[in-house]
Amino acid sequence: MAAGNGQFVIETFSLTKIFADWWGRNRVVAVDNLNLKVRNNQVFGLLGPNGSGKTTILKMLLGLLHPTKGRAVVLGGDGRDPKITSQIGFLPEESYLYSYLNARETLDFYGRLFGLNSRIRKARVDALLDMVGLAGMANRPVGTFSKGMARRIGLAQALINDPKLLILDEPTSGLDPIGTRQIKDLIVELARRGKTVLLSSHLLADAEEVCDRVVILYGGLVQREGSIEELLERKDKTQITTNILTERAVEQIKRIIEKDG
Repeated sequence: MAAGNGQFVIETFSLTKIFADWWGRNRVVAVDNLNLKVRNNQVFGLLGPNGSGKTTILKMLLGLLHPTKGRAVVLGGDGRDPKITSQIGFLPEESYLYSYLNARETLDFYGRLFGLNSRIRKARVDALLDMVGLAGMANRPVGTFSKGMARRIGLAQALINDPKLLILDEPTSGLDPIGTRQIKDLIVELARRGKTVLLSSHLLADAEEVCDRVVILYGGLVQREGSIEELLERKDKTQITTNILTERAVEQIKRIIEKDG
């Protein structure tokens, strides 16, 4: 696999995104000087609350947003290059599907967009429907699918081009425990098959079972990075990060902590 220096599938260098208002004045620093390295065959997680910059990062990697400064190297090139994007699979937070197409037609349609011939399309559609557990629903309109089934067909759609890199934005968003378990199992299976996966989530439990390495984001900044084991090994320590408290409030919190231990 081609990567920035032979071992990294994704590298970012001081990647920054600032959103401006109507008059061009800087208003929101969504991502602030992000330096990220994702290795080949790694499942890497971006963790953080809503508004922490996760989706903005993914959109910059995919070439859907231009960074204010800094740069990203994806699969050895620019995410805006069609030669690069053709090697990426993407599952957005909401699966946008044509409700009147059935599962087989949906995957065949996306296969056509990638220029796959009919023989390859049929083989991949059959294999992917089987992998995501929807072979028995192949002729059912996706508009009748449950949220969990829609996420699974969305994941299959993201894999139709046999991508080198799979990017998943909140893959378990809105799913019940059974649907969440199914998606996690699929991510584990993809990792076993050697896929590189970058996923975003606001739930630690999503990353704990599937990720090799994670970064924790808050306010567009990386607060922590490491394996799940490294991040959880200090169970006796809690850190609270905020950028909205007044100095007086911080001092009051310190006094409470010192008093109550």
